[in-house]
Amino acid sequence: MKKVFLLAIALIGFAFTSNAQSISENALGLRLGDSDGFGAEISYQRGLGENNRLEVDLGWRDGNNFDGFKLAGLYQWVFPLDASFNWYVGAGGGLASYEGNYSIPGGGTVSDSETFFFAAGDIGIEYNFDIPLLISLDFRPEIGFGDGDYNNDDLDFDIALGIRYQF
Repeated sequence: MKKVFLLAIALIGFAFTSNAQSISENALGLRLGDSDGFGAEISYQRGLGENNRLEVDLGWRDGNNFDGFKLAGLYQWVFPLDASFNWYVGAGGGLASYEGNYSIPGGGTVSDSETFFFAAGDIGIEYNFDIPLLISLDFRPEIGFGDGDYNNDDLDFDIALGIRYQF
């Protein structure tokens, strides 16, 4: 009876160990998507434990009529779906600033600039290759808080594809 009990405990322990996920300690890459007009973002992920991490993204855009940056920080919880597939959820916020020149009907231009804070959520899926490469697709709703016309306390949706090198 003792042998059967010990064998059952060992099998249960093996099952939990084989389902445990391993997120990388560090990942660095790009997050490519809408980013609410800010273009591509440099993305860094730092593993904080077995199933949670911190993600920091810096996006910028420099054009003829629009210059800006956006810095976002998110705390994420990662859950396994399959051997190499994970899904994750997160919450956080950030800071953004922009400056733009806009044409008005009848001729002329108007200059506008604003710096504001935003709160963000995050949900996505990721695939961890056998090589140190991670690809993800995420959806990030953001709500801005400020006095200007740009964010207008509205809800923006950001969908992006991420590719990161893990180390």
